[in-house]
Amino acid sequence: MKNPPQALYQRAKDYVQGKLRAGDWKAGDLIPSENRLVVELGMSRMTVNRALRELTEEGLLLRVSGVGTFVAESKPKSNLLSITNIADEIIARGHRYDCQVLQLVRESASMTVAAALALPTGASVFHLVCVHLEEGVPVQLEDRYVNPELVPEFLQQQFGGQLQPARYLLQVISPDEMEHIVEAAHPNSDESRHLQVGSSEPCLVLMRRTWNDGKVVTYVRLVHPSSRYRLGSRMAVNGAQRDG
Repeated sequence: MKNPPQALYQRAKDYVQGKLRAGDWKAGDLIPSENRLVVELGMSRMTVNRALRELTEEGLLLRVSGVGTFVAESKPKSNLLSITNIADEIIARGHRYDCQVLQLVRESASMTVAAALALPTGASVFHLVCVHLEEGVPVQLEDRYVNPELVPEFLQQQFGGQLQPARYLLQVISPDEMEHIVEAAHPNSDESRHLQVGSSEPCLVLMRRTWNDGKVVTYVRLVHPSSRYRLGSRMAVNGAQRDG
């Protein structure tokens, strides 16, 4: 009995992914042409094309018209369904982490910030802006507001390489609820400058709020250049979720 088409293209994907895992094909390498893979795998061109197309959509390959298919540079990926500390992610990859604090002040909340923190407009809030770097390259701009009533000693912390805002907040308060909103946007002039990207660079923007005992602890806007970072997650799905 012949393999169904899905099994065939999945087998082609498994072959390519095996080469990537083994290190036979490294980032930037030009992989064999479709015609060569058709011969090597004994599959139709349509099957091989589908496998390469899906691997390209998944970010593992980069296809250049008229040139060929290359192994894509890997991008770090942050878990969308948890509160993560970017420093831990970078260090876990064996890379050098650094943090540059650009601003750490007390100020009056604008209407937007006050609404996000469920406070009156003009209420006193803590405002931090910092850039997180991986191997000296900016990968995330953090623009965070904190409720002073819940974290009164936030301004006294020496944030940097050893202590990050997310780590400190998780040390002093255990959130019992969180909200994540993701959008695509171009950076404004300040974000372009701090992230060292052009104004037309697409960015992934994650907006997060966390609560403790019904009160909003912090509202943060995390801006990532899409060419340097990914957001994603994997989770189990039960029957009720599948029906939805």
